[in-house]
Amino acid sequence: MAILPIIVAPDPQLKTISTPVAEITDEIRELVADMFETMYEAPGIGLAAIQVGVQKRLLVLDVVGKGQEGEDPEPIAIINPDITWVSDDDSMYEEGCLSVPSHYADVVRPTEIKLSYLDLDGEKQELHADGLLSTCIQHEIDHLDGILFVDHISALKRNMILRKLLKQKKMAS
Repeated sequence: MAILPIIVAPDPQLKTISTPVAEITDEIRELVADMFETMYEAPGIGLAAIQVGVQKRLLVLDVVGKGQEGEDPEPIAIINPDITWVSDDDSMYEEGCLSVPSHYADVVRPTEIKLSYLDLDGEKQELHADGLLSTCIQHEIDHLDGILFVDHISALKRNMILRKLLKQKKMAS
């Protein structure tokens, strides 16, 4: 396993639309293992493949997290996700993102979703999610569609955050 570099906004790769995974191979399973290791190391609760430069419809998440006291990790790998239902009720969560480090904003999303996806064995799965799990899944699927959480906030706030990230990137190079 390896820690992968996480792409930081405003990198144009983050605005690309990911393609479906055609076949679940050993390379895909290795990518998933590397993504979990990267996500836990960051630390984060979700990571989409595009955030590590792989343009595939694949994400990993663990809203319980690694090493939280008294909690066992609950990692989920989701391949080719498809949201099949969303609730009429919305919830607001303060979201952050490993590709938008040190910035947070309140984002409104449907409270509950139903999702179909493939697991690492290529088996179709269905999941009903609410609360933080629902928010995290929607956030990560947005990545697969070239959308960042800052795209859900006002243009003024979004541009301020992206300018700061661009300035940090220029200072680092």
